[in-house]
Amino acid sequence: MKGMCSMKSEDYIVKTRKDGSCITVKDIQKSLLEMMVDIDQLCRKNKISYVLTGGSALGAVRHQGFIPWDDDLDIAIQRKDFKRFIKVLEEQLPEQYTFHCYEKNKKYNVTIPPMKIRKKNTYIKEVNTLLANKCSDCDGIFVDVMVLDNVSKYKILDVPFRIVNGLLMLIINGFENLRINPIPLKSLFIGIAKFYGKINRKSGWIGFDLTWTYINPFKGHIFKYEDVFPAIDIKFENTKFMIANNYDSFLRMDIGEDYMTLPPENKRIAKHTVDINLHGSGPEDE
Repeated sequence: MKGMCSMKSEDYIVKTRKDGSCITVKDIQKSLLEMMVDIDQLCRKNKISYVLTGGSALGAVRHQGFIPWDDDLDIAIQRKDFKRFIKVLEEQLPEQYTFHCYEKNKKYNVTIPPMKIRKKNTYIKEVNTLLANKCSDCDGIFVDVMVLDNVSKYKILDVPFRIVNGLLMLIINGFENLRINPIPLKSLFIGIAKFYGKINRKSGWIGFDLTWTYINPFKGHIFKYEDVFPAIDIKFENTKFMIANNYDSFLRMDIGEDYMTLPPENKRIAKHTVDINLHGSGPEDE
């Protein structure tokens, strides 16, 4: 018989079943950690460098693992490694996983992180229904893979490209939610991002590539290349993952100057999960 849910606030319950048992953020984190250990091994084996980013990088530095209420995991790799990474996943990804990206499935929404590595026989429904998964073979829990590419440090050169792709993002999502797959616009969206990276290949600066438009175009997250790569190892729960070598500078830009300050208690909530099943490929029967 399944146990009853604890009412402790620090348990961060994301789902309560009819029988009184529950799924907590820690349950999600356990599965994500297992996934990330396998992804890390693949990257090291094939000499593909990545860095933890977003809340995952913050968790590594501030909590030596997951932020206690964080229900996702994010990494970033360089654009120059992305094509090879896809090939590695095709040939070496363990059977219990699959991955989604536009390069392999034209239904993929290019305005979300460029890739999601998913665990089969699990299910997650995200808060943001506007960006619902269009790759119907698997709705499993996932690790987001962002892309870092060359950028200009000068706003006069950086901002116009971000605005153009930001407008394209709105149009693409408009079509997506009308159940129309705008393949030419998606290809243009990615093409602009790649072109921008190429023209800045000698700039010495990198940032989240222009397919990531959910940030203020006037405040692009831009880093000195030598502050990020070569990546270094950092403790994460019971293992080690890769992080930007100057993670203080990275987090000040990615999260904010006060990144070590805990948010107020009412902000310590899981932000991504509406429904979840860690032992089945669809919503649990309730």
